[in-house]
Amino acid sequence: MLKLCGFAASNYYNKVKIALLEKGLAFEEVLAWVGEVDLQASPLGKVPYLITEHGTLCESEVIMNYLEDAYPEHPLMPSDAFGKAKVRELDLFLELHLELVARQLYPQAFFGATLSERTIEKIEVQLTKNIAAFAQLAHFDTPFLAGAQMSLADCAAYVHLPLLSSATKQVYGRDFLADLPVRDYLKRLAEKPYMAQVNADRKANSALMMARRLEAK
Repeated sequence: MLKLCGFAASNYYNKVKIALLEKGLAFEEVLAWVGEVDLQASPLGKVPYLITEHGTLCESEVIMNYLEDAYPEHPLMPSDAFGKAKVRELDLFLELHLELVARQLYPQAFFGATLSERTIEKIEVQLTKNIAAFAQLAHFDTPFLAGAQMSLADCAAYVHLPLLSSATKQVYGRDFLADLPVRDYLKRLAEKPYMAQVNADRKANSALMMARRLEAK
């Protein structure tokens, strides 16, 4: 059986978890906090990582592509080369140009740190530009970001976009995604039968993570 290792407060962990659930694959969740990661499986100490019958894999994008190749019965990618490329394009924008930029806000938004005004201004300019570019690529007028079929891009969007909204509201006092129909899109995805458990697990694990942080102080 596949084993997904990491913790459910992680958006990258949940991205893989959603893909596993959507594909209907049997898997076991193995709790591994940062600092307690098997460095043979994930040499940089990052989560998630996946234990397979063939060995281990780290980096969420690598894991997602492996799941598509190894378990093609319920695809999360279109069948044609151009369609696949468009999904990868969306996925790259979500992670490289949105989430990784917004991640710079997380210390202030969620963990009590204070960023410099210069840093905050720089992130605002970059996010504003990148969100506008993403909006040109995303298909919010269809059930899913790349069209009628749920794809790997939706697995990423469901976990990354809410964090971007929350972080910008906390730091800037406004949701940078408010002008896009993101709320309705996420609501449609939330109707998937397994999403309630994903969200419940995330909330419970987030509370546990915060309690661990307080204990460590």
